[in-house]
Amino acid sequence: MDDLVVAGIPVVAGVLAAFLLRMLLKWLGKHADRTKWTGDDVIVAALRTVVPWGAVVGGIAIAAAALPLTSGYQRNTNQVLTVLMIFVVTVAAARLVAGLVRTVTQSRSGVAGSATIFVNITRVLVLAIGFLVVLQTLGISIAPMLTALGVGGLAVALALQDTLANLFAGIHILASKTVQPGDYIRLSSGEEGYVEDINWRQTTVRALSNNLIVIPNGELAKSNMTNFMRPEQQLTILVQVGVAYDSDLEHVERVTCEVVTEVMTRIEGAVPEHEPLVRFHTFGDSRIGFTVILGVGEFSDQFRIKHEFIKQLHKRYRQEGIRVPAPTRTVSLQQGAVVIPQQRDAVDLTP
Repeated sequence: MDDLVVAGIPVVAGVLAAFLLRMLLKWLGKHADRTKWTGDDVIVAALRTVVPWGAVVGGIAIAAAALPLTSGYQRNTNQVLTVLMIFVVTVAAARLVAGLVRTVTQSRSGVAGSATIFVNITRVLVLAIGFLVVLQTLGISIAPMLTALGVGGLAVALALQDTLANLFAGIHILASKTVQPGDYIRLSSGEEGYVEDINWRQTTVRALSNNLIVIPNGELAKSNMTNFMRPEQQLTILVQVGVAYDSDLEHVERVTCEVVTEVMTRIEGAVPEHEPLVRFHTFGDSRIGFTVILGVGEFSDQFRIKHEFIKQLHKRYRQEGIRVPAPTRTVSLQQGAVVIPQQRDAVDLTP
């Protein structure tokens, strides 16, 4: 009975220490939340997993040493506690390393901030190392296992060709920095949208319609692709306009530039410092064509900016008396002759 009391003291002390340590780490976690660096949150979360368990396991180990156990029971007890502690440390280390990798990738613009492929790879590697340490602790030689894995790896690689191809394609895409989560891309096959995530098998793209498009990494690596976020997020868009031949082109250019400046400074998503650009380029059948160049902050902003620009330009042209002709087709019918189509300008749109 005295032995049980003596053994119970370190167990109770270990549990009490685990409770106090958990409260202390919880307090540290609240302070870590106030800092800008998220790495300290990851470290404290990992310590909250391993430190209390370490205190409990340490108390049980001391209690086992105090009990009059045979050498066999003592050895088995120590082995079980060691394996349990290795398991807890491995899980905590996997969370810590994966969390730090996620923190580093989120803090660097050139690295995949939300891509899970690097996080998953590091987590699997840490868990695999912990599993091998457990086997070695139990007295199981891992050398034959590694040899068998090396021989069987060829068969596994042949059976998982597509999976491995997608894995390495995803790593290549992220390492080359051609595509990162948050980029707006368009494939030659027509799919387009914002890249949500790049994991070990596939890339998830969110279309403007809010639907998810799942693309295998191997297909993404092989396809022709336009990335609208690189080398920079801002881009220019072209709007085609035409005016009548009797228009004063100097007046047209000045009015158009004023509209561009107004839209660039007033509409959300536009680039206020963008210089208004108008370039005449075509003598058409019924109009003089020119291109207006607008600056937008990112790809999806272009639709709203085009919408507002066309409305404002049409309104201003009507106020300034600038005609925007629309081609019409007339048919002349003559007895005994063929039908002859002709082009002519539409009537004036100004009031």
